[in-house]
Amino acid sequence: MSWIVAANLAAQTVLSSGIGAVDWAVAGGVVAGALVVGRLVQIVVRRSLHRGDSERLAADAVARMIALLVVLIGLLWSLSILGIRLGPLVGALGVGGIALAFAAQAILANFLGSIILQLRRPFRRGDQIATGTCEGTVEDVNFRTVVLRTFDGERVLVPCTSVLANPITNHTALGRRRTTLPIGVAFDTDLEQARKLLLAAVETVDGVLEHPPSEVWVRAFGDSSVTLDIRVWHAPDVATLWRVRSAVAIAAKGALDEAGIDMPVPQREVRLHGGLDRRGALDSPGGPSSLAGLVGASGPRVVGGDDQVVPDPPG
Repeated sequence: MSWIVAANLAAQTVLSSGIGAVDWAVAGGVVAGALVVGRLVQIVVRRSLHRGDSERLAADAVARMIALLVVLIGLLWSLSILGIRLGPLVGALGVGGIALAFAAQAILANFLGSIILQLRRPFRRGDQIATGTCEGTVEDVNFRTVVLRTFDGERVLVPCTSVLANPITNHTALGRRRTTLPIGVAFDTDLEQARKLLLAAVETVDGVLEHPPSEVWVRAFGDSSVTLDIRVWHAPDVATLWRVRSAVAIAAKGALDEAGIDMPVPQREVRLHGGLDRRGALDSPGGPSSLAGLVGASGPRVVGGDDQVVPDPPG
């Protein structure tokens, strides 16, 4: 039905009388000028988008679209010079364009999203980014998706609209990143001595940058230890992050062991009120309750590593 309407409207387009050779020459000159200007604009836009960027396919598409828009404007201008009534034709094209836009809404949205990503360039191929629930290395930006290679070796296609709708974290854009490693020491530790000891140990680790300098700070008093944060800077890629983090942990543990500083583990003490009888049952006014899973017939024992069952003394 829409094609019939478009045909009827296009049939109403007529040429005005009195078109001379000058009009044809001017119209032809406008079309030729539009082609030249469109080609120049395409070259400029392509070079601008290619500057340090690897997503050439999408960049070429953006440049080509802008060039076609310039040519289309020149063509419409030349038709108006020839006296062609464009109102009915434009109306028919508008109706068809709206129908097409509704049918391909998601495709057009992702296509426009890829253009925006090309113009804004929050990341480039090879950058390691996180967006939404996805994280990995950028392999490509095409007309519909951003292609990521995850750190587990999988390929993920993220729609461009999803990338634009979520925060984008570019891990490699600034050339370095910081890692914080918490470590716990006993309450009777000389904290200033522990700070200096850990700082000297991590500064010699391969991969830790000298500038900005590493830091060790007391962060909190926990249930069973004092927490110190070791903060180091290193190269931004994830492989370096894990390698440096592991090396820093090994160096910190070795330095503490050599200095005789304890790294306590969490402990829990469970007290059973009322005491225990010979059968390992709780002696309570409400009647005995079997504790065979916790305490044997011989009395209390340690369960779960550092968890202790300690009966209250009688009386």
